[in-house]
Amino acid sequence: MRALVQQVTRARVLVAGEEVGAIGPGLCAFVGVTHDDTEAEARRLADKIWHLRVFDDEAGAMNLALPDVGGAVLVVSQFTLYGSTERGRRPSWIAAARPEQAEPLVDAVVAALRDRGATVATGRFRAHMQVELVNDGPTTLMLEV
Repeated sequence: MRALVQQVTRARVLVAGEEVGAIGPGLCAFVGVTHDDTEAEARRLADKIWHLRVFDDEAGAMNLALPDVGGAVLVVSQFTLYGSTERGRRPSWIAAARPEQAEPLVDAVVAALRDRGATVATGRFRAHMQVELVNDGPTTLMLEV
């Protein structure tokens, strides 16, 4: 399981022009699932996101996490995180889990974040989404479990 996580001042997801999820300051997490991922890994990924120390403390050092700053999380499913461009110019999606497997695991990440106390907004699974965000820093990290 992977997540591309960006610290944001704001982020939102639009589907067919309708806003389906939005947050203010916090993290935007694009979450990808592969074939052998489990619910336990979804919980571990949520824990990593929740405790990721990327927010500045009073000295300007990245020492604070979401619970310290009261930030929110926008979770967006992103099968393309498992795209491979090793051969040719067209990405292969073989490593990405099928939607029937991926959706419950992305939902498990969302549920685990909420269980920890996070305010969570989401995109819409299997929809063509437009994601707007303001990357703060810019801070972008790839997390894997």
